[in-house]
Amino acid sequence: MDIGVFIPINNNGWLLSATSPQYMPSFELNRQVVQKAEAFGFDFALSMIKLHGFGGKTEFWDHGLESFTLMAGLAAVTSRIKLYASTAVLTIPPAIVARMTSTIADISGGRFGVNIVSGWHKIEYSQMGLWPGDHHFAKRYDYSTEYVRILRDLWETGQSDLQGEYFRMDACKLSPRPAAPVKLVSAGQSDRGMEFAAQFCDFNFALGEGVNEPARAAGVPARMLEHARRAGRDVGSYMLYMVIADETDAAAMAKWDHYVAGADKDALAHLLGKAAEDPAPGTTSMAAAVLRSPSPINFNMGTLVGSYATVAAMLDEVAALPGVKGIMLTFDDFLLGLDAFGTRIQPSMRCRAERRLMA
Repeated sequence: MDIGVFIPINNNGWLLSATSPQYMPSFELNRQVVQKAEAFGFDFALSMIKLHGFGGKTEFWDHGLESFTLMAGLAAVTSRIKLYASTAVLTIPPAIVARMTSTIADISGGRFGVNIVSGWHKIEYSQMGLWPGDHHFAKRYDYSTEYVRILRDLWETGQSDLQGEYFRMDACKLSPRPAAPVKLVSAGQSDRGMEFAAQFCDFNFALGEGVNEPARAAGVPARMLEHARRAGRDVGSYMLYMVIADETDAAAMAKWDHYVAGADKDALAHLLGKAAEDPAPGTTSMAAAVLRSPSPINFNMGTLVGSYATVAAMLDEVAALPGVKGIMLTFDDFLLGLDAFGTRIQPSMRCRAERRLMA
């Protein structure tokens, strides 16, 4: 079972709360996070790309780094862990992403992959004059399909001549090419997003849901399995969970309740309003998952709250769900959380027995 960390590239991580740990993003913070993860045997680290925050008293995600340049720096100070950067497909042409990828793959010794972000947060792109219109909500995976085809052409053959609806390439060249195949991931929650992942990606990131309800998310990797079966490919799910752990269940739940009580209501109002802009989000989309949560202070991602032993047991439950190939973790406090995971949680996880033996 692969374990990864969703690194804090924007301020305050994934908690829209005034009572959760408050911090700014920096290379130094992310260096410490990824090096700790590598030392504890994590398999991968992923950085998102967010280009507009949600404001509020916490200025949530108003401060953020850029994904590819951050991962290039991290590639130079790590040696084993796989690194994924995210491309917002409306912002950088695929030929440039192909070249940046080839460069970072060289820096990392082949430990680099790309997360394809098709885009649902309209204001990120409209602020720069890059939003093509609200038709993009329905067509974004068609756009991403052409984007990925160009990436694959350039990485595999060094040339793309794709003539599509969105891109028209004229003997576009890339050299040097990556020495090894580049892994692609995406985060499709909708059936259309999972269909895209099944056809073009190696893994699909998916939200767990609820607090201390690992089985509640079982339908998500099951849907991904079905899409992969139809595509004739082996594409599994990496499930996203936030870990809030302490010595006892009561102490951990007290922290969670404290964070919920400090919810940044203005930032949440922005999040919910932007999620509602998609005119047809569908019941399985990311926007729908956010909107149906009664208190989405962490985007309604799956949340595991409890003692170190309790969290370890719940992570084993997630790992046992059909179609789950990995778990990507966030923490309320990343540095303390990683230490607790590595020393108190991982040693009790059945699905990480190999890592215990290695340690």
